[in-house]
Amino acid sequence: MQLLKDRIRRDGKVKAGNILKVDSFLNHQMDIDLFAEIGKEFFRLYGDCGVTKILTIEASGIGIACITAQFFHVPVVFAKKHATKNIAGDVYTSQVASFTHGTTYQIRVAKDFLGPQDRVLVIDDFLAKGNALLGLIDLIEAAGATLAGAGIVVEKGFQDGGALIRAKGVRVESLAIVESMSEEEGVVFRE
Repeated sequence: MQLLKDRIRRDGKVKAGNILKVDSFLNHQMDIDLFAEIGKEFFRLYGDCGVTKILTIEASGIGIACITAQFFHVPVVFAKKHATKNIAGDVYTSQVASFTHGTTYQIRVAKDFLGPQDRVLVIDDFLAKGNALLGLIDLIEAAGATLAGAGIVVEKGFQDGGALIRAKGVRVESLAIVESMSEEEGVVFRE
């Protein structure tokens, strides 16, 4: 998606440790007009897949998932990273190791919101090692739901997550795949 690539080149910042900061428009301050274009593109890619739910993980994926859901006219469910009093009861859980935060946490979704009748599209802002996506897929499988695919805004193609997930037979559509990046040379996209 050229609009997204141009925005990353203009406003993204590469930091040491393979960190691509896009917090000025994607995952801290959110450019809703850009999100609308992202949502339209995910709908173009998955609109004929019978999606009944969009699933993401808190927190960065929620905004993108919500805007995308407007095009599908389906609810968004987000996996919570922390136990709360309002998600007591029966839940699906999975362990996720976070590359960005350097920690492992348990994600959870209430069983009331995900079931065998659902065709689920996963939406997330980044795909690097694939741990978050694998955790979300675990939740979908535990619910007996069907995975329609995964829509990723930015994939770090030089890390193994995308290849790992695709090798499992999952359809992954990434709008911008970063081939390489460095503080000196910026971001190089896979074409």
